[in-house]
Amino acid sequence: MSRYTAPLADLRFALYDVLDVESVYRRLPDCEAATRDVIDAVLDEAAKFAEQVLAPLNQTGDAEGCQFDAATHSVRTPKGFKEAFAKYVDGGWTGLTADEAFGGQALPQTLGAAFKEMIDAANLSWGNYPMLSHGASSALEHHGEDWQREVFLKPLVSGQWTGTMCLTEPHCGTDLGLLKTKAEPTADGSYRVSGTKIFITAGEHDFVDNILHLVLARLPGAPAGVKGISLFIVPKFKVGKDGKVGARNTLACGSIEHKMGIKGSATCVMNFDAAEGWLIGQPNKGLVAMFTMMNTARLAVGLQGLGLTERAYQNSLAYARERLQMRALSGPKYPDKAADPLIVHADVRRMLLTQKAFAEGGRLLGLYAYMQEDISKHSEDAAERERAEALVSFLTPIVKGLLTEMAIECTYDALQILGGHGYIVEHGIEQFARDARITTLYEGTTQIQALDLLGRKVMQLQGVGLKHFLAEIGAFCASHANDAALTEFVGPLGVAAKAWGELTLDLGKRAMANSEEMGAAAYDYLFYSGYIALAYLWARSVAAADASSQSAGFREAKRHTARFYFARILPRIQTHAAAMKSGASTLVDMPDAQFG
Repeated sequence: MSRYTAPLADLRFALYDVLDVESVYRRLPDCEAATRDVIDAVLDEAAKFAEQVLAPLNQTGDAEGCQFDAATHSVRTPKGFKEAFAKYVDGGWTGLTADEAFGGQALPQTLGAAFKEMIDAANLSWGNYPMLSHGASSALEHHGEDWQREVFLKPLVSGQWTGTMCLTEPHCGTDLGLLKTKAEPTADGSYRVSGTKIFITAGEHDFVDNILHLVLARLPGAPAGVKGISLFIVPKFKVGKDGKVGARNTLACGSIEHKMGIKGSATCVMNFDAAEGWLIGQPNKGLVAMFTMMNTARLAVGLQGLGLTERAYQNSLAYARERLQMRALSGPKYPDKAADPLIVHADVRRMLLTQKAFAEGGRLLGLYAYMQEDISKHSEDAAERERAEALVSFLTPIVKGLLTEMAIECTYDALQILGGHGYIVEHGIEQFARDARITTLYEGTTQIQALDLLGRKVMQLQGVGLKHFLAEIGAFCASHANDAALTEFVGPLGVAAKAWGELTLDLGKRAMANSEEMGAAAYDYLFYSGYIALAYLWARSVAAADASSQSAGFREAKRHTARFYFARILPRIQTHAAAMKSGASTLVDMPDAQFG
């Protein structure tokens, strides 16, 4: 059985010492209630819920999976999942970060992100159910009519109902311009939605009575492609404008997928047969609302990768300390034992330090992005709001792409450390490896994140977010230029940041001459950017640790891990840079037929 302990000490260090959320929240309207006492209380209770309620269901939920009843089109979730959701609702967790106007507690998104990491580390499959509700809530809050927020959003916030995002169709994944689902208007202002959606997380389950499906569809006469997509809310049970729940709607789960991982999460085929729905936002403007959902979900999936990285590290470390295997090359480290534990071996330490560096650095990256979201929403300074919005937009594909790919690497390393015991079910490690794989796929594959980062956030938007981020790195390096204790980090960080800007300009020039250059460079650019972003946050981490009241051991561990990151991980950017500089020709010149 795998273990999980919420990393409260490091979460508090990240929030208080590195990001200084206390001073940030004191000056943000509507965030003043998030004092240290409140944050600490939330973290403590969140840890208990994750450790005591969710974690014990992780392995059993994977073994049991979800069960589909074809006769009733219903889905039974694994034993204990429904009861865990009831406790989640009773604890008020569903409305932790939602506005008070809709029944929420209006606490900062950054605090919600800290809790979400714990949920996903404890039980990723279970965590998918509330995650999809959060995305639906965001779309309704920003794009719904007043009556829709009253009728649909409040039950989502309270946990009385849950939500989904219904985008993908059997013939159409990322290219949503190809979707075929139709929506016909009726005299009473509602619509009749018909079509089939696949890969719908939490499309059917036994947690609640009503499920609100946010469905992309086309109106009659809509323009072709993405310009003709609208968004509709289609409830499992019909809901009128007065909030009264009516008869069962004409939609049903046709089947559930048999998957590689996240087996406790219901992934459904949803069939809509002239089901009653309501338009959200303007006709043919559904993509705007969809991206509100999608960007919320992409940051959230990044946290899923982070949670799995943390879980993999905890279990790898425990095993490496306990498992006896050979002697250290320099001689016995534990002569009283029959052999030394795995942790003495250099290559095992390489894998452990990689996991630790990614978990703690990735935690800062995720929380930093969510803090920008809080600033963009609450700051009274228009320029500060605009800057924060640009930063969170720029960082979203990095958080999603990098943190999920890190989870693949770190769960793989966990398998390596445990060897045969990692491959079998008993220790739970193989489940992490299987669960991690989906995080690089749903809500946009890593390649989609890479194209979004380079194509849209950098090229199309002229790199506004990148410029802000590079300016922040530059200011940090300048302020610590004379700090001898940080020289080993500030120097390489400054060099990397300068190269980042120069490489981006070069890519822009090449892409103007040959548009294939952007697609050829995007994947490497994502990792290149992510590794430098983590380097910045690791340098900040060391500076914050040195200035903190943390124990000497804690401070030294931060410095050692940062030193490892700069020496062993950051140099990966050189390989990515070389790949980008090689140009598109190595990828596009070979004729299709020669792949045979």
